[in-house]
Amino acid sequence: MVNKPMIVKTSHLTQIHGAVKSVNKVDLHVPEGEIYGFLGPNGAGKTTTIKMLLGLIKPSEGDIQVFGKNLRKARSSILQNTGSLVESPSYYGHLTGLENMLVMKRLRNVPMKNVDEALRIVRLEKQKNKPVNQYSLGMKQRLGMAMALLSFPKLLILDEPTNGLDPSGIGEMRELIKSLPSRYGMTVLLSSHLLSEIEQMATSVGIINEGNLLYQGRMDDLRQKSRSTIRLKTENNKKAQQLLESHGYYLSQETSRLTFENQGDKEVAKVNKLLVDNDMMVTRIEENKLSLEDIFLELTGKEKSL
Repeated sequence: MVNKPMIVKTSHLTQIHGAVKSVNKVDLHVPEGEIYGFLGPNGAGKTTTIKMLLGLIKPSEGDIQVFGKNLRKARSSILQNTGSLVESPSYYGHLTGLENMLVMKRLRNVPMKNVDEALRIVRLEKQKNKPVNQYSLGMKQRLGMAMALLSFPKLLILDEPTNGLDPSGIGEMRELIKSLPSRYGMTVLLSSHLLSEIEQMATSVGIINEGNLLYQGRMDDLRQKSRSTIRLKTENNKKAQQLLESHGYYLSQETSRLTFENQGDKEVAKVNKLLVDNDMMVTRIEENKLSLEDIFLELTGKEKSL
C-alpha cells in the first residue's frame, strides 16, 4: 500500500495539569483521506489532545504539524482549512439555524451556496428558520456539524459527534461521516469512547488511555489481532497431547482442554481425524475468538462499562 502523507502529525505531545499528565508524549499520525478513530474511555485525554490540535490550549511539551506546517507558526492558515465540533456546539439560541449559519459564513468568508449545502447535508433545511433554543439536542448537534462543514475543510475534527442523537440520527451521522473522504476529499479525526462507533466508521485508529497512546494503525490490522483459539477435549488429554505433539502440533493444557491457536477448519479436521484414527474419542471441539472489544479491554484494562 502506498504511504499517504500525514495531515496531522504530533511529536511527544504532552499536557500537564499540576502533577498529572493528562496527555503523555503522544505521537499521532493521521493519514490523508482517512477516517481516524481516536478511541478511549472518558477522561483518557481525547478532548485535551483535540484542543491542542486546534490551538485552543498550548501543549506543555511537544510539537504539532498539520498539513505539513507547524501549528505555532502557521495557526491561522491551518485553521482556515480545518473544521471542528468539540464538546457541545456553540450557537446563539435566540437566532434561527440559518441566522447562526450566516454569522459563521461571515466569519469563515465562504459563499452562500456553502450554507445551503451544509444545511442540506445535515438535513436541517426544513428547520433552518426556527430559533435554535427550540431545537432538540440532536438538532443542535446537527447544526454544530453544519457549522463544522461550512468551509468544506481539508481536515474535520469531531469530538463525540453522535452525542445527543437518537438511534436513527446516529445512523445518519455515521453514514454522513463515512461519505466525507470520498465526496469532499476530507480527512476526518473522530473521537469516541464507543468502540462500536469507531469500528463502523474508522479506517485507522488510535487507542488512548490515561494520556498514553496504546495502539495506532490501520483498523484492518487491529482486526487481524483478533486471534482464534481452538479448544479440544478428549477422553485422555495427556495421551492425545503426546500424539499430536509427535505429529508437529504444539498445544497447551488449559484445565480440562487442549488448546492451540490460529488453525483453520481443514487443520482442525486433520487433528480430529488423527485422534479418531488412533482410537481417541474427541468429546468436544470449541473455537474462541478474541473480539475487538476483548483487544480494547486488554489494552486499556477497563471494565466493559466505559
